[in-house]
Order: sequence, then structure tokens, then C-alpha cells
Amino acid sequence: MADKITPTPAATTSRVDKVATPVTTTTTIPSGVAAGKTVIADGVISKVAGIAAREVPGVFALGSGAARAFGAIRDVIGSSDLSQGVRVEVGETQVAADVTIVVEYPTPMNAVAEQVRAAVARAIVELVGMEVAEVNVAINDVHIPGDDDDNGSDSVPAESRVQ
Repeated sequence: MADKITPTPAATTSRVDKVATPVTTTTTIPSGVAAGKTVIADGVISKVAGIAAREVPGVFALGSGAARAFGAIRDVIGSSDLSQGVRVEVGETQVAADVTIVVEYPTPMNAVAEQVRAAVARAIVELVGMEVAEVNVAINDVHIPGDDDDNGSDSVPAESRVQ
């Protein structure tokens, strides 16, 4: 007799508990104080994660090349996006975050990724008050100091190695 094959769940399953947007908490308050709800938008959680990631030594920037290009334009006009390079999935009590970073050379990349993971998780728990299901860190570039510098007129061009 052949074994039955059970279909696997769709690849679009949530990484966090039952999805509910935006985050809402209800607090029981002692008498004499007004009761109410606190609503935290997903963008706020992304911003908290972005700020925490940027504070880690060795992180040069957040986001992909295109996102950093748009970020540079936003910076010129005086409007920065602190959630650039961060995507969050928010459930009722849990958050999953994906952070894309550029690491400063020669900082050890795995160490930076671990520190970013810890900093983002700590910030979400302490500032937002939600459990962190996972923090994925993608390193998509390395910044080499001096590559961004303008070549002055006094610099000598390197000799070509190919004809």
C-alpha cells in the first residue's frame, strides 16, 4: 500500500502569530485614570528597527542600492527615511523583521549581522513591547572607505592592466 502524501501549507504562511494591523493594546488601568487603546503603526516599528540597526558599529547604510539612491535624494531635500532597508511583518503579539545592510570594510560581517539582529530585537521588545519572532539580516554590499572620495586633479590615474 502506498503512503499518502499530505500537501504542505502554502509558502505564504505568516512568520508571526495571527496577523492584525495595526498593533493595538488594551490596558487595564487603576480607577481614576481614563482607559483606552494604544495603536502602533507598522511604519513606526520599521523606524524603531532601522534606528537600532544604524546604531550598530560597522553598519554603513541600510537598504539596497536603489533604496540608498532614493535615500540620498531624500536627504538632499531634508527628508530622511529611517525605515529604509527594513521590512516588518506584524502579528497580534509578535514581529518578524527583515533588515538589509551595507557593512563597513573590514568589519567582520557575521559579527555585525549578529549585533544588528540583537539590537533590532532588543529595540522592538523594549520600545514597542512585542515579542520578536525573527530578525533576518541580509548584507548586500560592503563599503570600502575611500571609494566614495572624489579623485582630485592631483591624483595619478592607475596604469591599465589590460590592452
